[in-house]
Amino acid sequence: MSDKKGTRDQKLLRSSKVSLLFNQREKEALDLYCQKYSITNRSKFLRETIMTEVLKRFDEDYPTLFEFEKPNLFYQR
Repeated sequence: MSDKKGTRDQKLLRSSKVSLLFNQREKEALDLYCQKYSITNRSKFLRETIMTEVLKRFDEDYPTLFEFEKPNLFYQR
């Protein structure tokens, strides 16, 4: 990640942007959730929540004994 001099691994820098749109009820629910659980960094919260689901799904879809494809996060069937 980073050392004491502040240099960072270039592969880990966040440079890709993704936007989300919520309807009013979803936004109010998110606001209420963040307020209730004292979440101050919504970007971090949303990123971690989304990536948790993505990684969980990849783990569930891991090849079985009879699948011969090598697992790859970027492979689409």
